[in-house]
Amino acid sequence: MNERLAGTLYGLGWSAVQRLPEPAAAALGRRIADTAWRRRGTGVRQLEANLARVVPDAGPDRLRALSRAGMRSYLRYWMESFRLPVWSPARIRAGVAVENFRTLADAVESDRGIILALPHLANWDLAGAFLTTTFSVRLTTVAERLKPESVYDRFVAHRESLGMEVLPHSGGEAFGTLARRLRKGGMVALVADRDLSASGVEVKFFGETARMPGGPALLAQHTGALLLPATLWYDETPVLRARVEPPVEVPAAGTRAERGRAMTQELADRFAASIAAHPQDWHMLQPLWSADLAARERRRAAAGGTGPEAR
Repeated sequence: MNERLAGTLYGLGWSAVQRLPEPAAAALGRRIADTAWRRRGTGVRQLEANLARVVPDAGPDRLRALSRAGMRSYLRYWMESFRLPVWSPARIRAGVAVENFRTLADAVESDRGIILALPHLANWDLAGAFLTTTFSVRLTTVAERLKPESVYDRFVAHRESLGMEVLPHSGGEAFGTLARRLRKGGMVALVADRDLSASGVEVKFFGETARMPGGPALLAQHTGALLLPATLWYDETPVLRARVEPPVEVPAAGTRAERGRAMTQELADRFAASIAAHPQDWHMLQPLWSADLAARERRRAAAGGTGPEAR
């Protein structure tokens, strides 16, 4: 499918889901998820490989059940996100319940910059919309450039319509802009369990080596902003559950790089605890651990840089 056609079909699907009643949209999401799960494409197989690290004692049947629940959670995220532009502020606020809300509110009232660091759990777009409709603080985030470009543009417009400032991940200017926002008391939200650069920080994650972005820790050191990990998950209700964790502190000793590594490892440990508690809501359908990334590169090399894994 060429990029132009993919973008057109994506836009049509986005508009159609907005017009559906919420129960119908939820049912559609489950049907799409189950179909994708039964086909066992690359994403579903990778999800199971990732979940095998999170739940190491799970047998094949448990992993299959977890991956099915994971795909349903992933499509719930998409169905909700497609519908967010037609939700009222009151509906958005009613759709999120936050544990330790006072921790976040006190941070906002302090006028100190805030870095919210999250793993790919549940619906971070809904969480962002909740923040922009609850607090009068500017929320800035970073988005990975998607292909086709029309899909990326739609995502940016969607998040901006929810009151977020969206910066492109590529281009090299995001860090400086984020630092300026934080120094002015702004809020930055970063999904930070998967490194998209060549400069990630090596961490131990569920007992294996992975690389995670060093940006959250570096921003906290540069600006004095609070670094708050946050957890999201779903239960049987239509409400997104969230928890704000205590801040990750900047170590008193060590070089900037050493402090950054320690803080990023602490984030990885906090993320691991959250993911282990809600493995079915971890939407990680891509290789994450260094061993899997190396295996993917070997397959690409063997295929001569062609085939679906090389895209």
